[in-house]
Amino acid sequence: MRHRYRRRTVFLRAGITVAWSLIASGASAQLPEFALENPAPGVYVHYGQQAEMSRANFGDIANLGFVVGTRCVAVIDTGGTYAVGRALRQAIRRVTAVPVCYVINTHGHPDHVFGNSAFAEDRPEFIGHARLADALQRRGPNYLNALRRDLGDAADRSGFVLPTRSIASTDELDLGGRTLSLRAWKTAHTDTDLTVFDPLSQTLWLGDLLFVGHVPVVDGNLRGFLAAIDELKTLRASLAIPGHGRALAWPDAIAPQERYLRRLLGDVRAAIKAKRTLADTLALVGSAREHWFLYDQFHRRNVTAAYAELEWDD
Repeated sequence: MRHRYRRRTVFLRAGITVAWSLIASGASAQLPEFALENPAPGVYVHYGQQAEMSRANFGDIANLGFVVGTRCVAVIDTGGTYAVGRALRQAIRRVTAVPVCYVINTHGHPDHVFGNSAFAEDRPEFIGHARLADALQRRGPNYLNALRRDLGDAADRSGFVLPTRSIASTDELDLGGRTLSLRAWKTAHTDTDLTVFDPLSQTLWLGDLLFVGHVPVVDGNLRGFLAAIDELKTLRASLAIPGHGRALAWPDAIAPQERYLRRLLGDVRAAIKAKRTLADTLALVGSAREHWFLYDQFHRRNVTAAYAELEWDD
């Protein structure tokens, strides 16, 4: 059966814009079981699959979660489709009746933001990096087109919400009985990276500034990524929740990623110094394939990005 697709923008209220992909109604696909873990009091995490987005997994490939205060809930990333965001919202309601007052996006990649529309009826503040709105407006339509192409009816109603509150440096969110500390970063994994720290539980949510198991992805600036890691390691936290992979003790969690990125930087610099072409560099630069999920899908892209970044250095 051939489905008809159309995209539209709906103004829900002043300051909030939701763009979504309307796939044919009556979609038969079903989201797999949505599990939560509770690593610290009031902190809940859903671990996405270590996989690429697909119809089978509904784009449920990123870590999502929420922090519960006495006044309200802060959601941290919403998943790759409306269905994932809705499952997260339902999971929140099973845990607590306090309202969702904040939805925080750690950056603008589709696996972290396309569940935003599932929370529109809660009327929260949608929070992101100061550059997030521009990034979503520029790249969002292409992301939506790719999503409906690859996921079909599993992408029904998926979309993004432009932030109503932007973070240029640091900010705090009062949940009642606990306060979250937000920090915007210079270009690293992307140009819209944001971290969330919960001092009460000493939990640091890093989005895709931290990959565990999944090969790191450079969609911003390699040297900026490494500079961010140097700063991140100075933060005092007990538990790190990555954008992909299991939560681990901090700062040990970031060591494998740092090794990968530093080797990538060194190997690509050496190849450029030896006047190797990009094609030669892609064939030569490798970094412990056996230690990373999705290495073949992303490592060559990282080499290409690093080569383009470093090619004209003195």
